[in-house]
Amino acid sequence: MSKPIALAADHGGFELKEAVRAHLDEIGVAYKDFGSFDGASCDYPDMAEPACRAVVAGECDKALLFCGTGVGISMSANKIHGIRACCCSDAFSAEYTRRHNDANALCMGGRVVGAGLAIYLVDLFLNTPFEGGRHQRRIDKITDLEQRG
Repeated sequence: MSKPIALAADHGGFELKEAVRAHLDEIGVAYKDFGSFDGASCDYPDMAEPACRAVVAGECDKALLFCGTGVGISMSANKIHGIRACCCSDAFSAEYTRRHNDANALCMGGRVVGAGLAIYLVDLFLNTPFEGGRHQRRIDKITDLEQRG
């Protein structure tokens, strides 16, 4: 990965983000942390936006986003044109959302997923390529839906 990974979390996902951040440090993956930085109460849409905009702008390769359940931050992320965010808590979904959906944002819940599983899912997500082929047609249709609003 030549570009850093965008990280962001609200208070509900702060501890999980910190565990993932430490893992990225350990394996030498660059990242840009968009906060939160102390776990104080904050709103997941406010945290998702700058991280996702960095991905869309090409400043970051992918985003790893965290809130209490992973759902709210994924809903927020998917409102940003060009983001294909998935909320995952299992290995199959984390792998195949990259293979088939070319997801560029992985969302997880700090109250749903433990640190060990989260790190495993992050590694799967970051290291699984998009297969292209027949799946590209479907991504193009998602993009078309997005363009039409």
